[in-house]
Amino acid sequence: MGLFSGWFDPVKKKRKLYDMKLEEAMHAQRRGDIKSYAMLSAEAEAIWAEITELVNKK
Repeated sequence: MGLFSGWFDPVKKKRKLYDMKLEEAMHAQRRGDIKSYAMLSAEAEAIWAEITELVNKK
């Protein structure tokens, strides 16, 4: 592994995006905005599917 290998790792990048979506969904749920919560959760699930696909290719 090189010095900059973490910057170009698509799995790490997607994982960070996934974590951010889940956190946004949690905050929406706490605010009582169930519609936004559902949309953000669906986006997070789609990102997780992409992560799974990338990991399975390796």
